Amino acid sequence: MAIVICIILLALLFDFINGFHDTANAIATAVSTKALTLKKAIIIAAVMNFIGANVSTNVAQTIATDIVDLDHISNASMVMIAAILSAIIWNLITWYFGIPNSSSHALIGALTGAALADAGASAVKLRGLGKVVLFLVISPIAAISVGYVVFSIFRVIFKKANLGRANFIFRRLQILTAAVQAFSHGTNDAQKSMGIITMALVAHGYLDKLVIPHWVQILCALAMALGTSIGGWRVIKTVGTRIMKLKPVNAVAADVSSALVIQAATYFGMPVSTTHVISSSIMGVGAANRIKGVKWSTAKAMVTAWFTTIPVTIIISAGIFTIFKLFL
Repeated sequence: MAIVICIILLALLFDFINGFHDTANAIATAVSTKALTLKKAIIIAAVMNFIGANVSTNVAQTIATDIVDLDHISNASMVMIAAILSAIIWNLITWYFGIPNSSSHALIGALTGAALADAGASAVKLRGLGKVVLFLVISPIAAISVGYVVFSIFRVIFKKANLGRANFIFRRLQILTAAVQAFSHGTNDAQKSMGIITMALVAHGYLDKLVIPHWVQILCALAMALGTSIGGWRVIKTVGTRIMKLKPVNAVAADVSSALVIQAATYFGMPVSTTHVISSSIMGVGAANRIKGVKWSTAKAMVTAWFTTIPVTIIISAGIFTIFKLFL
């Protein structure tokens, strides 16, 4: 029982860190354009994250069933602890340096690394993992495309609008789009810890099948909401100011675009990086507005983090698991 409680607490800690790390992205555009103060944005994000996390379990089911094969793992507890610790370590490193890292990439890479260290390739469901990684690759590309299209439509519709009035309207709209963005984040990101906790409950005989209990949903939603209340100014600064200079119309277009992509992924039960989806939608909007207005050096740094997170967390997780195996 003690080991299960340990896994649950670590998973909730991961959700808490995810709250102040990734949720910063959901409110970054509204804060950077001064549509919302940081305090109000964080309150809205915390509430909407909590609601979103209780709406669906599609992504949690994918994490629990499609990546690691519990029947081939010899020490499930050690695998899960090593995976969560690895993801937490990487999240904290990237948060400290203000890099919009993906908690999804981190957790999936960490699970894979620990499972490989435990039982080799037989412990990993390659088909399920391939599908998840494919969505992680496709989602930022889709976000860039949708952002480009949405802003292009906005530009045509509001071509003759008074600039001052348009900015006023879009700044008010940002309150709604930031809320929708935070809700979308909750429907996708909070579910990853739900999947880990459910795996632990099944592995230790407390559940008969990989179905997410409602109390697990509530705990993970609360952990993410609490984490959100801490805020994450370092990442807000990167997403809200270092990709492009955002105006309210740009921000609304980016929020709408990324929310559409995240909700589509959640519908199909696919964990995606809300960080990279939001950042990519801003890039798409920036390219539609003025391609030279996008700070591509920041984009390059994010793409580098995007490609390195999974292999790095595989290595960290496999290392932690190996250390556990040697000394425990």
